[in-house]
Amino acid sequence: MKRSYMIGFALATALGAGQASAQELTGTLKNIKDTGAITLGHRDSSIPFSYLDDNQKPIGYAMDICYKIVEAVKKELKLDKLEVKLNPVTSSTRIPLLANGTIDLECGSTTNNTERQKQIAYTNTHFLTASRFVSKKSSNIKSIEDLKGKPVVSTSGTTNIKQLTEANAARNLNVNIIPAKDHAEAFLMVETDRAVAFVMDDILLASLVAGSKEPGAYVISTDAFSKPEPYGIMLRKDDPAFKKVVDAATAALYQSPEGAKIYEKWFMQKIPPKGLTLNVPIGPEQKKTFAKPSDSPDPDSYAM
Repeated sequence: MKRSYMIGFALATALGAGQASAQELTGTLKNIKDTGAITLGHRDSSIPFSYLDDNQKPIGYAMDICYKIVEAVKKELKLDKLEVKLNPVTSSTRIPLLANGTIDLECGSTTNNTERQKQIAYTNTHFLTASRFVSKKSSNIKSIEDLKGKPVVSTSGTTNIKQLTEANAARNLNVNIIPAKDHAEAFLMVETDRAVAFVMDDILLASLVAGSKEPGAYVISTDAFSKPEPYGIMLRKDDPAFKKVVDAATAALYQSPEGAKIYEKWFMQKIPPKGLTLNVPIGPEQKKTFAKPSDSPDPDSYAM
């Protein structure tokens, strides 16, 4: 009788612990478990991070990382199946759609900074970039000072248009700042001479130039509006349980050989749909970031 009692007690304790564990799920993890689905926010033209291929399917470096996170969430929640829903976002809508629960992860080219961290959270940095401008070689614009009094475009809702606005005021440039809805529209304005330059992250400018009708006609500035800045996958703020799973998944990926392979796939090899090669080798700062994953918004923390 005593042995039966002990076995019964052990079973009851185990069941109780299981029930308690299930009840402990909160926030995003609970919602994913309850619905059997996770929603990824994606971009339309942020090559090579998150963009649409010829079949209108979202692909890219950030999408690959997000699918690794999905695998980790599925494993954490012990789910046999996990539906992945895809929701398009823009620079202006990505934070509101994340905050209101429409999307669970934002898989794009989003700069991690202190101001944004007041609203949302980031996982470990997956890329470092700097804010520069692209112009036509025929415009002969060599520096930020050469933009004085001219029409310059940047994408709405980005850190880049904020940096341009701040530089415009600080340097008395008298630039006519034109906001565009997305990167493709902004580059088209330079292509069609409605703006002399487009201010954006240098890697995104490189991808737009590579995919243009005449890549040799454009030049990306040496002058920068910023220090090297970190990109990260966004998730909701004040959700430590979900962030723990996401951080562990990205850290494991970046520290493994697979992290370098995914980087190589999107930055050094031909990418769809046009077979472009960006030819952006992994730099020492990025190698350091992969070796010691961090979600810091401070550009100085990534310096060698």
